[in-house]
Amino acid sequence: MLSTEHKAIITATVPILEQGGEALTRHFYQTMFRDYPEVKSLFNQANQTEGTQQRALANAVLMYAKNIEKLENLGPLVNTIINKHVSLQIQPEHYPIVGASLLKAIREVLGEEVATDAVIEAWAAAYGQLADILIGAEEGIYKQNEQAEGGWRGARTFNVVSKTVESDEITSFVLEPADGGKVVAHKPGQYIGLSVKVNGNEQRRQYSLSAAANGVNYRISVKREDGGLVSNYLHDQVNVGDSIDVFPPAGDFVLSDSDKPLVLISGGVGITPTLAMLTAALTSNRPVHFIHAARHAGVHAFRDHIDALAAKHPQLQRFYCYETADVEAPQPDATGYLNPQHLAKWLPVTRDLEAYFLGPTPFMKAIKSHLAELGVPQSQTYYEFFGPAEALA
Repeated sequence: MLSTEHKAIITATVPILEQGGEALTRHFYQTMFRDYPEVKSLFNQANQTEGTQQRALANAVLMYAKNIEKLENLGPLVNTIINKHVSLQIQPEHYPIVGASLLKAIREVLGEEVATDAVIEAWAAAYGQLADILIGAEEGIYKQNEQAEGGWRGARTFNVVSKTVESDEITSFVLEPADGGKVVAHKPGQYIGLSVKVNGNEQRRQYSLSAAANGVNYRISVKREDGGLVSNYLHDQVNVGDSIDVFPPAGDFVLSDSDKPLVLISGGVGITPTLAMLTAALTSNRPVHFIHAARHAGVHAFRDHIDALAAKHPQLQRFYCYETADVEAPQPDATGYLNPQHLAKWLPVTRDLEAYFLGPTPFMKAIKSHLAELGVPQSQTYYEFFGPAEALA
């Protein structure tokens, strides 16, 4: 149990985490993968190489330490972690592995003079509290998915029923259950987890659902990443008729019910979850402003689809911004990086709106700043975390 003394010790370690948190988490992952290789498939090794996961975990640990007295201040961070865990099927038995590795890393990185027995005891209690919170919340979602119409728990075999090239980089896969049953309805903006074997090793990844719920199948639209183990496997080796293990939908970056004007802003492959959001929004008369940024026309997926929707639905206005434009390709509405001047022209006149944006972290940081500059309240903007939890702070 986390005592008052424990909390005081955790709070006292905040300056240490601020200075050396990333070094600590880097050592943590190395320790865990060495001692428990069975959990390696749960982590994207490309993100390990780039340091994304180390920075994200370091920030999460720091945020937890800073708010140990008032966990409610963590806000959306906890829900984001819970949903990511659910999509990868993190189970209660994984938590002792993480806990043991974290405590070992604290002792080895900080040394016994700093990481005394009292500090280790406090962090063990703190981790135990956090694990209990996460396990309980995750079990609630597992049960909800299992009991829903078309729902299930754990892995379910799906067949690839179509494979469509959407751009130079993005290909869509439509997946249907091999058992012929229904699928649980997902919320616009959610994602699913996949388990595939690449070179004989299991790999788990999350991909946004790029089409509205229909009770029959799911569609994911995957960008081929340079050096991406799973994305290249899907593009090059997975074809119609092949099977993939799928985990139920998860994610808290979802479209809320509202009649306010809706702004959907995406960069690159960030367009994928906004497609389901757009389809849902167009079932009402809600005004929608759809803004997409791409490097050039060749990598702009779903342009024809969006154009067709705009022609059919008067309440939809769409705008495209390319970094560079080719005179022989479809033209954007603007060139260069998406900036406040572009947004000022393309946003609704009212600032009483809801804006959802998604894309690479630098893109999202820029969009958040632009929206604030244009007077859109932060409480009316929504985005998905891809890197460190405070990447957009």
